[in-house]
Amino acid sequence: MSVMRTKSIEQSIKETDDPEFQLKKKLTALDLTVFGIGVIIGAGIFTLTGRAAADYAGPSIALSFVLAAICCGLAALCYAEFASTVPVSGSAYTFSYASLGELVAWIIGWDLLLELMLGASVVAQGWSQYATLFLEKIGITVPASVAPGSHFDLPAFVLVAALTALIAIGIKESLRVNLVLVGVKLFIVLFVIVAGLSYVKTSNYTPFIPPATAGKASEGLAAPLIQVLFGLTPTTYGILGIVSGASIVFFAYIGFDVVATTAEEAKNPQRDLPIGIIASLVICTVLYVATTLVITGMVKYDKIDPKAALASAFESVGKPGFATLIAAGAVAGLMTVVMTLIIGATRVTFAMSRDRLLPPALGRTNPRTGTPVRLTLIIGTAVALIASLTPIGKLEEMVNIGTLSAFALVSLAVPVLRSRRPDLKRSFTVPFSPVLPVVAALISVYLMVNLSVETWLRFLVWMVIGFLLYFTYGIRNSRLAVRAREEKESSVTSG
Repeated sequence: MSVMRTKSIEQSIKETDDPEFQLKKKLTALDLTVFGIGVIIGAGIFTLTGRAAADYAGPSIALSFVLAAICCGLAALCYAEFASTVPVSGSAYTFSYASLGELVAWIIGWDLLLELMLGASVVAQGWSQYATLFLEKIGITVPASVAPGSHFDLPAFVLVAALTALIAIGIKESLRVNLVLVGVKLFIVLFVIVAGLSYVKTSNYTPFIPPATAGKASEGLAAPLIQVLFGLTPTTYGILGIVSGASIVFFAYIGFDVVATTAEEAKNPQRDLPIGIIASLVICTVLYVATTLVITGMVKYDKIDPKAALASAFESVGKPGFATLIAAGAVAGLMTVVMTLIIGATRVTFAMSRDRLLPPALGRTNPRTGTPVRLTLIIGTAVALIASLTPIGKLEEMVNIGTLSAFALVSLAVPVLRSRRPDLKRSFTVPFSPVLPVVAALISVYLMVNLSVETWLRFLVWMVIGFLLYFTYGIRNSRLAVRAREEKESSVTSG
């Protein structure tokens, strides 16, 4: 049995017509764009902006966001080509199955499950903190025994449970709610930009690129892998500070790849998927850059509160009431992130189940809702328990390493599939291939080695668990394995 066996594009598309594993095609380009914005704009714009400006790049953090957007844009182009060529649920997992082989596909699927489930859990805890803060501002106190930081985070559990029920009802219904919440989130972001313009002091932009200073080196398992391997000393501010800032704010863009997990549910995937992926990334970049310019213009970069940059910026100019509005925006914003990450995790495991790498009973769709209800409830329950019972803050970098490994492999898969299947009709193609895909992969690997040794060790443990599952179940039970055995038996019988 070959672990590098590939699944043809035609076979992948044909299997989407299986009545037991058929998703309903309901999504338009607008739905997909809103879906992407919903997951990209989250905790990053409410918290990460201030921390990155204060600790890494000063006002030039706006350039860090542009640099990070370019890096993400390269990966987005690769995702767009694959999603429009292989309009099948599963995102990077499905793309890799068609180009790099079954074992690589399993690795990516396992990585994506880590990224999406853990990401949803982390963001649910962040939502719980903002929701508790917002409730306190309007006079409602959450009991300490079930508040964020307690043994059972009730708000996080209730949020995930409610969103899981909504997702199980139907994808279109989920995205209608998502559309409303994204509207609220965008209103808050635009409010911050417009309201903050009148408080901008141009003197706060000087120096726009602060002089470079030596950063503090981490020690032990907390040290970045690149520091351990090459003895590099981190730099704050200056040109390298902009690059370091980009490696931090890069993670504020994570999410556009989730759009590709819904490929099978798009009405016109060849046209709508590239629009949804690229448009959501462009819109979010403009909003990120505008927000950073306003915040660093309102408050001198070395006086920014890294924990609550937006709210504290308005408090510093005598507008504390705006903090309540911003908290409300964060509640709406993080809710959409949790929902889209759960949808993404469900669609990836659905694709793996349909391919029999996971038990097929998990992925069967409900005839009425057109969604994999059983799998949705399993994923939702797992996320709810992790979010409510686990002090997961230390594991946030696991989300990043899972995402970046998928980025690298998808980028490399683009030229591989072009070489193997030049006959395929591609409605969207990455320009300057294979140069741009290889550059995208190298950037992803560079960002991965900037993560801590501790994160790499946890990632290796997760991968060992994944390999055990694959070699004890998936390798023998996958559709391709069963088909190969049947063909062999048929050949022996006929012979």
